[in-house]
Amino acid sequence: MLLIKNGRLMDPKSGLNQICDILMKDKRILQIGQDLKVENAQVIDATGLVVAPGLIDIHVHFREPGQTHKEDIHTGALAAAAGGFTTVVMMANTTPTISTVETLQEVLKTADHENIHIKSVATITKNFDGKHLTDFKGLLAAGAIGFSDDGIPLKSTKVVRQALEEADKNGTFICLHEEDPELNGILGFNEQIAKEHFGFCGATGVAEYSMIARDVMIAHATNTHIHIQHLSKAESVKVVEFAQQLGANVTAEAAPQHFSKTENLLLLKGSNAKMNPPLRLESDRLAVIEGLKSGVISVIATDHAPHHIDEKNVKDITQAPSGMTGLETSLSLGLTYLVDAGHLTLMQLLEKMTINPAQLYGFDAGYLAENGPADLTIFDANAERMITEDFASKSINSPFIGEKLKGIVHYTICDGKIVYGDRS
Repeated sequence: MLLIKNGRLMDPKSGLNQICDILMKDKRILQIGQDLKVENAQVIDATGLVVAPGLIDIHVHFREPGQTHKEDIHTGALAAAAGGFTTVVMMANTTPTISTVETLQEVLKTADHENIHIKSVATITKNFDGKHLTDFKGLLAAGAIGFSDDGIPLKSTKVVRQALEEADKNGTFICLHEEDPELNGILGFNEQIAKEHFGFCGATGVAEYSMIARDVMIAHATNTHIHIQHLSKAESVKVVEFAQQLGANVTAEAAPQHFSKTENLLLLKGSNAKMNPPLRLESDRLAVIEGLKSGVISVIATDHAPHHIDEKNVKDITQAPSGMTGLETSLSLGLTYLVDAGHLTLMQLLEKMTINPAQLYGFDAGYLAENGPADLTIFDANAERMITEDFASKSINSPFIGEKLKGIVHYTICDGKIVYGDRS
């Protein structure tokens, strides 16, 4: 048994916010109360710390199979635990892509050996061909929890409609990476900084929000559920809000980098600040924050995208891959740029990192209650830490290295076992 004493329990689902103890046994929370005393239990003194549901990230890239020089499922799981996450959802843009039952089963078998809960989506189209749907029914039966061609957009409206209807028929939904390649230049660079400092056409805002507008209206017309991944533009937030007001079943996520920084970080951090969608303008950053405040954006997801240091350190920044490692800085960015900045309460931040993503996928997770899952994170919300290259991830491609941020994770507990922190 594991007993957590004197922590500030914060549960977004019930609204509970008070100092109390939590007793866990056999993967479940046995009791929540005051002054619990149990013989032979391992005790964690959480005085002065927040005790919250284990964080949930519905958008990570663990690069296995085929790209394990960047990350693998084991190091990805270690990074997740270090960041306070107990459940993650892997994207399917691996090599080969997770388009078949065989590849999916291989990935899930490896994931089962880890100490946190690792789920996976499958691709919408076979090998990202953008034309032929995968076997949704078979993949769901084999353990997929949803579908995404994240990394590239679906260009065909016919395929989007077919995918939405097939997902709906099977009781699920699709997640879309939205950008029209015919309206874009070089990815990873917002259009303003691309033109002014690099002299080429970058990733335009209209490429993102025009495709979002197209697809949410298809979802509206078909009465199906669509989830918009990592939106980054002010207009994108407005488009999603408009569709929601029409009654469309549209949900959306934002990544911490897009509510924390702007395109100017590229000039300071180089390729480590190159990502897709790119860091945008201050007006876009504030619009994403407003979307989180209003609930138009209901989920914070990292888009954890590790790359090898040699890939990022190429001389020509246009040749460097887009993406940043994000699991180990996500909570701190939320605490620093949302909570400490006065935009969200701590409970509102936790809601978007626990119960909301859990409910999106129907996970039994993201809350603290007696007989509920014993998945928790224990952290100091006020302590500051300097971000260094000392990551559990294989990769160090973070533009936040060298920055002081709020929040230190002391323990991550999954299935009632300490998976990060002092295990003595």
